[in-house]
Amino acid sequence: MNRRPVMVSLLWLMSLILLPFSAAAHKASDSFIYLNQDRSELRLDIALRDLARVLPLDGNNDQTLTGGELRSGRGQITRYVESGLTLANPSGICVLSGQTWGLASHSDGPYAAAVYSVQCPNGKVPTTLDYQLLFKEDPLHRGLLSITREGSETLAVLSPDQFSRSLTGPSSPLNLFGTFVYEGVIHLLIGLDHILFLLVLMLPATLRGRAQGQEYSLKQRIWQLTGIVTAFTVAHSITLGLAALDLVRLPIAWVETIIALSIALAALNVAWPVLGRKTWKLAFGFGLVHGFGFASVLGDLTSGLEQTALALAGFNIGVEAGQIALLLLVFPVLYLWGKTGHYGRFVVPMVLVATGALSLYWVAERATAI
Repeated sequence: MNRRPVMVSLLWLMSLILLPFSAAAHKASDSFIYLNQDRSELRLDIALRDLARVLPLDGNNDQTLTGGELRSGRGQITRYVESGLTLANPSGICVLSGQTWGLASHSDGPYAAAVYSVQCPNGKVPTTLDYQLLFKEDPLHRGLLSITREGSETLAVLSPDQFSRSLTGPSSPLNLFGTFVYEGVIHLLIGLDHILFLLVLMLPATLRGRAQGQEYSLKQRIWQLTGIVTAFTVAHSITLGLAALDLVRLPIAWVETIIALSIALAALNVAWPVLGRKTWKLAFGFGLVHGFGFASVLGDLTSGLEQTALALAGFNIGVEAGQIALLLLVFPVLYLWGKTGHYGRFVVPMVLVATGALSLYWVAERATAI
């Protein structure tokens, strides 16, 4: 047998898996913007880890920001924020005047928090908001915006291709729903840990197997995959809802560590089914933990807001749409590849080893934050 196509295929697959190795599969980079039009006030929270990437705040380079370093860097932080956040109305640019400054705690750690009063040239409220922070350094960064106007609250997401937001007119529930559907898709597709978990769960349905002396049919494999995906979906939908509605909260560092460990255990279970051959049970059990991971992008912004349910529904549908798109793309390729002799002997073991090694690396990395 010609080994060259086999090795080329293996190298191609390994490159796909290991290419994002240096990218930490943690909670996505977010900032939180709270604009109160009724009080002409704006609050902005930015993660310290993100500020440390763009500003020379760590004076002694010990990878830890102290209170003294933050106080010394307050001017830099303020200038950076004001250079990337602009409020305006037809009369011109509004002036941000700092009121209070300090630290805030979100699910993934400490944030620098600043409260500004907003004064526009004609004494009226701003009508547009432009946000440009961190997009150059991280195109996956998002600004999560909460707008309070006439006692009601509206949610929005600011991204590199949607960095400007109109602050006038009634908020459209349909626009909000569509925004969070899109963000759900993006969150699934950029979440390398979630993708690897799905990939490992998918592998048993692509391997050669026999039942009652006959090889499993495509229909049987699809039913097996459907059970796995359904169990994973139901499980993470439950905990996503509980966390986003602030009914149950777990420390994000613990959640991320267990998510990474779930990938290693799922990979081990493909080779040695110590957790049983009913993969859907594994998908449901660990899917409960993955739901808390999905919720980390929503909970800090939506907790207590009247549009939480709409944002949650849109985000969850987006996650499912991204999941289905991923399966429709990958499963046919792996199913056809599974018909070759080298798939089960070489490809799957290499995938399991690479995935297990990467996930254990994440476990070690994330455990230090617990």
